[in-house]
Amino acid sequence: MSSAAPTAPDAAPEQAFRRSDQINRLAWAVRLLSAVHRHRADLLVALICTVLAGWLTHGLWPDPGGRVMALNPEDQALYEWFLAVDARALLGDFSLLTDRLNAPDGVNMMANTTVIALGIVCAPITLLLGAPVTFALLAAANLAGTAVAWYLLFHRTLHARRLAAALGGGLCGFGPGMISQTNSHLHMTAQWLVPVIVWLVIRLLRASDPKPTSPATHSGIDGARPAGLDRRRIFSSAAGLAAAVTAQVFIGEEVLFLAAVTLLVMAVSYAMADRDLARRALPAFAGGLAIAAGLALLVLGYPLWFQFAGPQGVADGMFSPDYFSADLSSWWTVSPLSVAGSDESARLTTGPAEYNTFLGWPLLLVAVASAIWAGRRRLVLACVAAALAMGALSLGPEVVLGGTRTALPGPYALLAGLPVVDGALPMRFGLALLPIVATLLVLAVDRALQSTGRARRLVPLAVVAALLPIFPAPLPTAERPALPEFITGGHWRQCVRPGGVLVPVPLPTPKEPWPMRWAAAADAGFGLPEGFFIGPYGRGGTAAMGTFKQPTSALLADVARRGDQPPIGDEQRRQAARDADFWGASCVALADDAPHVESLRATLEQLYGPATRIADAWTWRV
Repeated sequence: MSSAAPTAPDAAPEQAFRRSDQINRLAWAVRLLSAVHRHRADLLVALICTVLAGWLTHGLWPDPGGRVMALNPEDQALYEWFLAVDARALLGDFSLLTDRLNAPDGVNMMANTTVIALGIVCAPITLLLGAPVTFALLAAANLAGTAVAWYLLFHRTLHARRLAAALGGGLCGFGPGMISQTNSHLHMTAQWLVPVIVWLVIRLLRASDPKPTSPATHSGIDGARPAGLDRRRIFSSAAGLAAAVTAQVFIGEEVLFLAAVTLLVMAVSYAMADRDLARRALPAFAGGLAIAAGLALLVLGYPLWFQFAGPQGVADGMFSPDYFSADLSSWWTVSPLSVAGSDESARLTTGPAEYNTFLGWPLLLVAVASAIWAGRRRLVLACVAAALAMGALSLGPEVVLGGTRTALPGPYALLAGLPVVDGALPMRFGLALLPIVATLLVLAVDRALQSTGRARRLVPLAVVAALLPIFPAPLPTAERPALPEFITGGHWRQCVRPGGVLVPVPLPTPKEPWPMRWAAAADAGFGLPEGFFIGPYGRGGTAAMGTFKQPTSALLADVARRGDQPPIGDEQRRQAARDADFWGASCVALADDAPHVESLRATLEQLYGPATRIADAWTWRV
């Protein structure tokens, strides 16, 4: 039966959907504005850090492809090549043993500081805009990200006031060692995961302590919680720690190593200062760490094996601990890259990328005063112990004072030769003091801000006054030669298939890796012989920088260096053919801007026959 009653006209469904969308968008906008309002102070700190990082690296921004870090251009060429190779993961063309350098043997990506995780995350930028743009972005982002991450740890975990947390975060992100390492060492400045690791360790410790605490009794590590173990939080902290450690391994293993050693010293010191906490929490805490280690090894087991025992892997360090040791007098010297620094102090270290210990005497004095002012807190004692240990290790096997060896053995001599430790540079242990000193400053300033006397103003002013001399100056940059049209225009494809081997003349070396820029500009579309990398080419298969030169490569390098044209006979031509076969080369290329280009061209024509002109390069198919 049907009803004869009249029905209401249908409402327009499109109009109802539009209204619903408008309401949803309005609600989303309101929530966003509310979140921005709630976190406006944190966002302001992040904005200041971002602007400061951009200002410090602004020399790269007018033309990332045509500008270079003037104090370490070789490593910039290396890292741009790393980023280009890492980006190929987005194209499904990536392996831990890459064939895009050191043809035909390849390069072990795990044995080199290849920032794989950063390269893969930034792959769209690299493939769209080029590796130099990605490099410039990461150089600034690592500084700002590290500062903001430590600020959040100090403010959210240590419950420090924002001013104290901002000062501490600023020192962690923009301290002398960080600014120095920004000279092309992306793997050392990407430290923004370290505060996350520290937070997860603290969270695990809190969940492992069965004794309840109140906010009034916390000492910087403990927080308010009920009685009993929090097994869910123990597992989630362990899982998060495994994820963070795994990610850091694929960003920079040396940073993870320094963080682990520092945390170990602090944990032992804290346990000795609070033995009751150690007895209560150690079983569950150790269990959580075991879970974290097990989960991490599920992912890292094969890559770590590949790094040390796989093809082209190395199991030792290649740098001399004696050479890369911190000068004791550098600790109270201001970095040359700071506004109050002097170029004369550069003699106290190995180069402009290693001003790791140049804290300056004002900051050292204020750090000591802050440790005393902050009181006998367990966290303060742990920081002091870690500072002394890491500072002592930075001095290397033998103490050096003012450039003179004193014959006094340093604590590092006890560790020399140990696996993993042997691969670390002693002077980089000094980088760990930035967050340690920052923590002491944060505790002192926060305590002063809680007081009502003169210390409320004097302590923050003293800390700011100590930080001003080490305030960083913009990093020096310089122009670099434009790449040949043969590469940038894609003309290289006329003489070498994608994935094939192109032989640039002269070939890249650790001291002159410039042809690696060709491959980076081509998104690592072709391989190169020899190059700048770490491989097992030292005595007895130990680690070395670069590889052996083939006879033809050595001959061409000598022509490029001296300009003399050597006599070429049948033996040299046969050797040139053998070397081309060894490399698996498809094409030899000589750009117009090569040194002594006419001599090189004449030599190559005697070796490989008449050249073919492609764009602004002479080429030979081999």
